[in-house]
Amino acid sequence: MKNEKTITILETAGKTIYRQGDTLIKRFDAKYSKADILNEALNHARVEETCLNIPRIKGIEVVDGQWAILLDYIDGQTLQDAMDADPDSLDAYLEMFTDLQIQVLSRSVPLLNKYKDKTQARISAAKLDATTRYELHTRLDSMPRHAALLHGDFNPTNIILTKNGPYIIDWAHATQGNASADVANTYLLFHLAGRGDIAEKYLRLYCRKSDTAIQYVQRWIPIVAAARLSKAIPEEDALLRRWTDVVDYE
Repeated sequence: MKNEKTITILETAGKTIYRQGDTLIKRFDAKYSKADILNEALNHARVEETCLNIPRIKGIEVVDGQWAILLDYIDGQTLQDAMDADPDSLDAYLEMFTDLQIQVLSRSVPLLNKYKDKTQARISAAKLDATTRYELHTRLDSMPRHAALLHGDFNPTNIILTKNGPYIIDWAHATQGNASADVANTYLLFHLAGRGDIAEKYLRLYCRKSDTAIQYVQRWIPIVAAARLSKAIPEEDALLRRWTDVVDYE
């Protein structure tokens, strides 16, 4: 593999993703602990057992002195790129996207971390006043406890269209919990991307297909907004703070 040409796909703060032949290498810098990297790989391997179309882990190695996860490289176009290139087919693409998410949410992976536990910690870490944090903790605790497979970052950039069908990538945030939490998160991601029109269309489509009340998904929105606020991304701060207003969804 060392003789294969290296093609950098993405560089972010903390990690570099690149391709060598038919292998995708996700290399982490020193700020990531070995335990967190191995846990991400373990969670991904557990999701593989659901038989969903996802890349398979090929190994875990130290690359240039840094820990890396090696996966199958999935050759294709992201669903986001397809939607941007052919806006006339938006409805069809959104149908595919929603059906894929329903498929994911129908699976169960009992050994994954629980969404509620992870989100309670994130609400505590969010820079919100004590009253708002209390209301959000209380709301989250009162929501029904389910065990659906949650992707955690389900958006069109994480769907790869191939000749063998769509593949779902990036399972770093996978947990188990209430399906509507993942739907609320996807709805929020569309808004954060400046596509509020698609967000509303998506939410109506998902709720119709899954026979879920829109109001029920909306009850999750302040919770998922607070969880994301804990990441402290400056350009998202103002929008997320508006979404964390619990009173708006009573």
